[in-house]
Amino acid sequence: MALVEIREYREGDGPAVRELFTLGMSEHVPTSFVHVLKQPLSQMLLVCTFCALMASSKSFLLPILAVTLLLAAARQLLVHKFNGYIDACCGADLAHIGDTYMSPPDACFWVAECEGRLVGTVSCLPNPSYPDCLELKRMSVRRGYRRTGVAKKLCRTVAEFTRARGYAGVVLVTSVVQTDAQKLYEGLGYSKVREFVEADIAAKLMNFSLFEYRLDLVQK
Repeated sequence: MALVEIREYREGDGPAVRELFTLGMSEHVPTSFVHVLKQPLSQMLLVCTFCALMASSKSFLLPILAVTLLLAAARQLLVHKFNGYIDACCGADLAHIGDTYMSPPDACFWVAECEGRLVGTVSCLPNPSYPDCLELKRMSVRRGYRRTGVAKKLCRTVAEFTRARGYAGVVLVTSVVQTDAQKLYEGLGYSKVREFVEADIAAKLMNFSLFEYRLDLVQK
């Protein structure tokens, strides 16, 4: 594979950054759908619907059709939720990368570039909840460049930047369905410090947990 260069964000990278972020987030829809189907509440709803319609209609066709429609509706709802999140991010910090990440002294945004093509992104900025840390955000690597060391290089770039700015560590948040990301961070020395569910009714019902990780850069 050709050499991948890690460099700071430049004006003009914005559309490619947003495209990569959109592709990366959209890839989580199938795994999130499987996660939803594994939840007891989802299974109970499907079984109860099937059994109730089976008992009342005395036919297999109606229960099967109803369950199929429920599954299709659940997946479409997930797509809607992810698209809403993507649109919100692309209209917030990813629409103003220069102001958000490149102007403040303790923030930065990097891209991984290979033969003129943007193949990865990562950023960091201060976290009000952890004044001694910077927060790693917007980590994304194009599918064809995963498991090649690009993600590790991006994470180490953030760690080096954080250390140079005098902060004690790096924090980040990832989700229960991002198992590859969890393995990556744990392999780089991050420790899971908190598990929580956002105050969203759908997230609570589906037990969609978020994991907070921390990397200590200073020996305790």
